[in-house]
This record gives sequence, structure tokens and C-alpha cells, in this order.
Amino acid sequence: MSRIEKTFQRLKSEGRAALIPFITAGYPTPDLLVPLMRALVDAGADVIELGVPFSDPMADGPTIQRASERALAEGMTLRKVLQEVSRFRAADDQTPVVLMGYANPIEAMGLDVFADEALRAGVDGVLVVDYPPEEAAAFGAAMKARGMDPIFLIAPTSTPERIAQVAAIASGYIYYVSLAGVTGSAALDVAAVAEHLPSIREKTGLPVGVGFGIRDAATAGRIARFADAVVVGSRIIEEMEKSPAATVCANVQALVAALRRDMDETRK
Repeated sequence: MSRIEKTFQRLKSEGRAALIPFITAGYPTPDLLVPLMRALVDAGADVIELGVPFSDPMADGPTIQRASERALAEGMTLRKVLQEVSRFRAADDQTPVVLMGYANPIEAMGLDVFADEALRAGVDGVLVVDYPPEEAAAFGAAMKARGMDPIFLIAPTSTPERIAQVAAIASGYIYYVSLAGVTGSAALDVAAVAEHLPSIREKTGLPVGVGFGIRDAATAGRIARFADAVVVGSRIIEEMEKSPAATVCANVQALVAALRRDMDETRK
């Protein structure tokens, strides 16, 4: 049983939704990545999504694009992300870590080489935005053969057939994109999200996490009423953007702790 599966089973028994914060690996600087990951755990994160910086992050809005550009300028690469995950694992062998990114760096490294190195680093799951399920058989098999979870996106526009394709290959959890847009988009309709989830759960028994457009603790709490997980990224990156380096970890920890409190209070 993977760390991701164990985490969701525990949270289900506790009647709680998972909090999954996203940060861009290497932003604002590579040396802050592991301290930021530890701050997220201390704040109540259940799973950490690490964005692998890429030069053309087509699913990401301006905030995460800027973070990727800065991380790349700081010299962050996929191999260095894996090295930092190994450093994090030296002190934390419990918190699941999911890499979220794009196919190009993985293809450049080679799928099997990447899968082997990700396993050695302590990665638990991988979400590749531009691996559609109908073209991801090799990716899914490589992940599952090593005990890691291939994670996929489902959008509001996904057809029942597409949802079934994702359900057949995914493990760990499914990431439901809450709106038709890029990360950081506004105008999230919580009621519309709640209406979509039953059609996904008809096709899969996997937990369903909701992300994109969750910008405050109150909205996170409302999503936590019906979702298995809440994913927050752009709002955290914005907090990092306006924070001095000396206080960025503390400020991020305070923000994520507030999300955790509202999620738990709402579920009660």
C-alpha cells in the first residue's frame, strides 16, 4: 500500500479531507525547498505537490509561470528536484510527495530512468499534465511497477468516456480541475464543483481532490465538505512572492495552517 493510499485511508477514518499544498520546486530559491516542505508538513499538509519547473507550463496561470521562470533561472532541473526530495526524505518518511509537471523533462531523461530515480528519491506519485490517459499506458505501467501512483486530471468538460479512461489507469487519487481555465483563475463555483463529483465517483473508487481557483480558507473549507482533498497552489505562491526570504517559510506555514483549520472546522 502506497503512502498516498495510507494517508487517504487514515483521513477517511478521521472524517477529514486531505490538504494538498502545491509549491514550485526551486522557488524562490532551491535552498529553501526542503525548509518549505517541512513548513507545509508542520502546518498540516497531508500530501505535498511539487511543481517541476518547465519553460512552457501551459496549464498554469501567470503566478506559477513566474515561479517556474524564477526556478529555472536559479538552475532548478528535474534531477535537482529529485535530489531535494531525497533530502526531505532523510527527515520525513511519512508525508507523500507528488511531482506535478510536464512530459518534456521526463522524456528527455527517459521514462524508465526517471521512474527509477523518482523511486529512489522517495516520490510517491507523479502527475504529468500533458500525458493524456489514452497515450499514457507506458507511463502508468512504469509508475505502478515501482509502487508509485500515476495521477491524472479530470476537467469539467471531461466526457464519461474520458473519466472512465482516467479511472482505468490512475491510482492514488484523481485531480479534478474545478474550472475551465489555468491555475489561479478566479470565479470558482463551489456548487458546480459539488454537482460534478458524483459523476466521477460513479467511475472510480479513488479519492477525488479538487484544485484550481481555491484562493482562501473559507473556499477550502466549503470544498472540503464534499471532496476527498483540497489542492491549493497559486495562493501559496502569491504569499511567497510578497514575503521576504527570511519570513517566507513562516508566512507560508501560517497560510496553510489557516486552510487546515477552516477545512477541519467545516467538516465537523
